[in-house]
Amino acid sequence: MRKQVLSAAMVAALSCALAAQAVTSSEASTSSDGTHDPTYLNNSYSAEERAADLVSRMTLEEKASQMNSSRAAAIPRLGVAAYGWWNEAAHGVAREQTTDNSNPPILTNTTSYPVSLSLGSTWNPSLMYQEASLIGDEARDVVQGNQRDLDFYSPTVNLARDPRWGRNDETFSEDPFLTTAIASPFVNGMEGKDENGKPLRSGKGYLKTLTTLKHFAANNSEFNRRTGSSDMDDRTLREYYTAQFRGIIQQSDPGSIMSSYNRVNGTPTAADVYLTDTLARKTFGFGGYFTSDCDAIYEIQAGHKWQPPGYPHPLDEIERHAFANSAGEDLDCNQGYHDKFNYANTLPTAVKRAITTQTGLYTENDVDVSVVRLFTARIRLGEFDDESKVPWVQQARQRLAPGTWTNSDANRAVTQTPERLAMARKAADQSLVLLKNEAVQTPGKRTSPLLPLRVPKHGAYKIAVVGPYANPDSMYLGGYSSNQGAAGKANQVNGYQGIKAAVHAIDPEATVDFLPGLSADHSTVVAADVAATKDYDAVVVYAGTDNKTADEDTDRTSLALPGAQSQLIEQVADANPRTVAYLETMGQVDVRSFEPKVSALLWSSYNGQRKGEGLADVLLGRHNPSGHLPFTWYRSVDQLPSIADYGIRPTSTTQGRTYQYFAGPVSYPFGHGLGYSAFRYSGVSVDRSSVDANGRVTVTARATNTGRVAGTDVVQLYAATPDSKASQERPIKRLAGFERVTLKPGRSTTVQMSVKMADLAFYDESRSRYTVDQGRYDLQLASSAAKSDVLGLATTRVRGSLEPVPSVVTANPRTTSDVAKDIPRRVFYATGDVIDPQLTVTLSDDQIFGYVTKGKSTVLPAGMTVSYRSNRPQVVDVSGRGEVKATGSGAATVTATVRYHGSTERGTFVVDVR
Repeated sequence: MRKQVLSAAMVAALSCALAAQAVTSSEASTSSDGTHDPTYLNNSYSAEERAADLVSRMTLEEKASQMNSSRAAAIPRLGVAAYGWWNEAAHGVAREQTTDNSNPPILTNTTSYPVSLSLGSTWNPSLMYQEASLIGDEARDVVQGNQRDLDFYSPTVNLARDPRWGRNDETFSEDPFLTTAIASPFVNGMEGKDENGKPLRSGKGYLKTLTTLKHFAANNSEFNRRTGSSDMDDRTLREYYTAQFRGIIQQSDPGSIMSSYNRVNGTPTAADVYLTDTLARKTFGFGGYFTSDCDAIYEIQAGHKWQPPGYPHPLDEIERHAFANSAGEDLDCNQGYHDKFNYANTLPTAVKRAITTQTGLYTENDVDVSVVRLFTARIRLGEFDDESKVPWVQQARQRLAPGTWTNSDANRAVTQTPERLAMARKAADQSLVLLKNEAVQTPGKRTSPLLPLRVPKHGAYKIAVVGPYANPDSMYLGGYSSNQGAAGKANQVNGYQGIKAAVHAIDPEATVDFLPGLSADHSTVVAADVAATKDYDAVVVYAGTDNKTADEDTDRTSLALPGAQSQLIEQVADANPRTVAYLETMGQVDVRSFEPKVSALLWSSYNGQRKGEGLADVLLGRHNPSGHLPFTWYRSVDQLPSIADYGIRPTSTTQGRTYQYFAGPVSYPFGHGLGYSAFRYSGVSVDRSSVDANGRVTVTARATNTGRVAGTDVVQLYAATPDSKASQERPIKRLAGFERVTLKPGRSTTVQMSVKMADLAFYDESRSRYTVDQGRYDLQLASSAAKSDVLGLATTRVRGSLEPVPSVVTANPRTTSDVAKDIPRRVFYATGDVIDPQLTVTLSDDQIFGYVTKGKSTVLPAGMTVSYRSNRPQVVDVSGRGEVKATGSGAATVTATVRYHGSTERGTFVVDVR
């Protein structure tokens, strides 16, 4: 196998090749053979400093060639290998970009876990972290050389605001708080960080993989996803559609973000300076790279036919790329919907044309900024270092001999290890939501809830599993799944297989039959199968959806189960009262016709390759269900506005969306989920009856398992502002915390949840800042968002107002002479250049000061001080008066320290002096 790191011989050869570029002692180290390593191969420099040095050695054309996802070109003279940026791992490693100018090949026989919506229903961040850690490991196992193509276009963190959206199964929840809580551990686990977002010591400074949050922003409808505009006020954009991006950035520092296809308020997101730069970077503190969706930059021209305000005409193929790149779109995902134009073959021309974009004159400096971000990412993964020093590479090779994995069934599903398959089962267990469990009469025994099923150890017990989704020829695993060859399918367990094996493990004499129940096209109920169910001790009707119901590029138009599945459930329940209905769907479905008839009802989304084991574990009581709904289960689409309506709050003609605003009747509320235990909460109290807006409160309660078996409950904490004026349009309530409580029967424990009052602020558009409402706050301990499910109430009163402190410090450095040339930012400087940092300071309430973007600057507030420090004064010097000046060749990092209201925040930028 060809090594993708630089050997000593290659380093020596490179040193000779680079001699003409005057590598000085300030930017190089001496290797064991006496040659000089260039800075980009010297890991005593930061990843960004190394990236700047590497990019400085490239021509404009070479730089542009690195900005295509499918793929970035090799630059042999610099030891740069071809790199595929478009890789997928939404619920298991699924694609790797190993080919040029094509969609990435789908991988074969990698582990497929439950989809994101199932993981959202676990309400278990630790489980998500464990699973994502295993996904990251498997990624290292299968990618080229265990060290390339490690940036994954996952996870999807758009909110499930409308059940008709064709990609709801890719989401975690309709709620920003819950989405942040589940998606942040995904990022941390995949990237090789601890659960607090800090790189693991075992990684020795390297990341395992990089993740990509998608799609930024408000891209929640398929019928118009490439050409539509998601229109809303700034409050809705910040409080709802981007709140989870902010939270994940702050908790996990993800490697990248993908912009979406759509426009937001008329501007294509791929060229939206406000979204990409002002919000994501300057306000939320995002420090990674931005990639387009595939190919959202093409759609700027082809779909949107966008003409920027004040621009003389709609953008052409050159201008669309210049506008996108200057707005902060670092990488062009150049496949998908595309033509022949991309970053690689247009940006050099755009530089020559001297196009003026929204941010200023488009020059090579814009390219430099993006390519430095891209190589910073690759360097953080260890690609340019001795592979023996990168723990993630060594660990992968200990698990699997280098070069032995192939993308075909010949790999024998070797990466579907027992540990990973066990995790797939565990996640399937915890994702199942018990919606209903009514008592039924057992012949000769007492009346008791139908579930768990009580299978005797001996005797003629009979169970029927009904419905084509229970035993399909090919098991649907959700979008962005890997392919399963014969070896992979051997590790799959469908519903019927899982139930049959589990029942026979208890009673080998039991009868477990599969009945299709429907015609081949699912349009007609098979009467004979329904009639046969009458004689069984229990019946499980397995219903579902798949990608024929809705998918990427196709929304649903109703919530009806496809085909005659609803009628099947009704008729079987009429024939046998001991009927369980299991719904494995992309989200909510209309249950009104059959829900009153069935004794028990279970739900999950697409539940991974061990889904049958998970279902059997819950049905038979091996696992006490603990899943809770991550969305509001609407009764029908008649309750919802148009899917193209991105408003959240109710209007004179709509009822609003999500549990926060929707007050109509529902089938099941957000957060609903039953178990085989019963939990009681008593003594609900709050530690402060009055609290300052800058403070926090702690809600305490006593939890007791009053049931007969051990179990886990998810207790939820909601915050409401009952005294708010109607004109303020405040939500009914908001999720402010949750806790998983695991207890043996009869045992109790104390539950505590802390709430920072600033996290309950609302965005005030008239003042361009977040504010905390004064007055009463109800803190509701509850089993769901329903009013009837409040378990206890504590009240506190909020006084005072937020005292904003610095939260994000960013710089847009350029030379003082760049002002007249309208050059907005640069990385590379000449000796003697005076550098203007163009500092931006965002406060904790989202007030923003300093440089924002072209033509938008705000004077720093009184009392705020700024100082600068260089880590290499011989490269960049900071004078006593605070002047930042390039003084010698090399790369250096300048740190800006901002002090305000007794708090300090720092930001950095890299300067490379040639």
